[in-house]
Amino acid sequence: MSELSVNHLLGIKYITEEDIQLIFKTADQFKEVINRPIKKVPSLRDITIANLFFENSTRTRLSFELAEKRLSADVVNFSAASSSVNKGETLVDTVNNILSMKVDMLVMRHPQPGAGVFLSRKINAAVINAGDGTHEHPTQGLLDTYSAREKHGDLAGKKVVIVGDISHSRVALSNIFALQKLGAQVKVCGPLSLIPKHIESLGVKVEPNLRKALEWCDIANMLRVQNERMDMPYFPNIREYVQQYGLDKSLLDSLSKEITIMHPGPINRGVEMSSDVADSDHSIILNQVENGVAIRMAVLYLLASKIKSYEN
Repeated sequence: MSELSVNHLLGIKYITEEDIQLIFKTADQFKEVINRPIKKVPSLRDITIANLFFENSTRTRLSFELAEKRLSADVVNFSAASSSVNKGETLVDTVNNILSMKVDMLVMRHPQPGAGVFLSRKINAAVINAGDGTHEHPTQGLLDTYSAREKHGDLAGKKVVIVGDISHSRVALSNIFALQKLGAQVKVCGPLSLIPKHIESLGVKVEPNLRKALEWCDIANMLRVQNERMDMPYFPNIREYVQQYGLDKSLLDSLSKEITIMHPGPINRGVEMSSDVADSDHSIILNQVENGVAIRMAVLYLLASKIKSYEN
């Protein structure tokens, strides 16, 4: 397989295992590029990409922008805070105005679930979902599974637990879809108030006890509590959350086997995990950050290849 089965990256739900393997294979090549003294390639020299962020973002926006510039694309950054959206302009009108400037691809983060899917049906450009509400964050799911595969090899049969705020996390859903497509077993762990009611319909088991979850798994992906998405308290207080679901070095060292620790960032040190866990040899958090650029370069390159094939 030499090209993606989709014209947009809207969610892991919409892509195949073959798509994931192609993205990983392409990312392997770009990872080698970004570790060279000269880190740029001319692959997207004639492509213009607009980054549309309707929500605050630091890591994802910077990672995409760096990936785009490493590929020599022309980059336009758009912030909703200073845009005509605040004057009542619709999303489609905003995007069509940007596209009239001959933009080929859009990377969009939006607070509404399904915004990327909606937009992809309305415009003539490739859309990459950089996070839509509490729905999906596909490039994060890809970079997490890529990082886990890099550490453990083939993920088929591997056991992964996702710990924390599952209900409000778009990272959790993208990770679940990606891990399952690669043959991994997935459990979630956290306060029952932060676990979606029908999560087991996705083939995911719930383990409310953190120690039991960690003893079961090969890999633990620790998610932060998404306070900004909560309209009510879901647990008594942070101190109680930390006591039951925070990972410290003494708990990690007391397990019967070594496990790998991941976190999509930003970390609330002392909440999801202690600093000595985040900075330990068990952690591959900085590898995730580095791999994020390579994965996003791969996605941009593969989608741009489809644009060029249509134009020719």
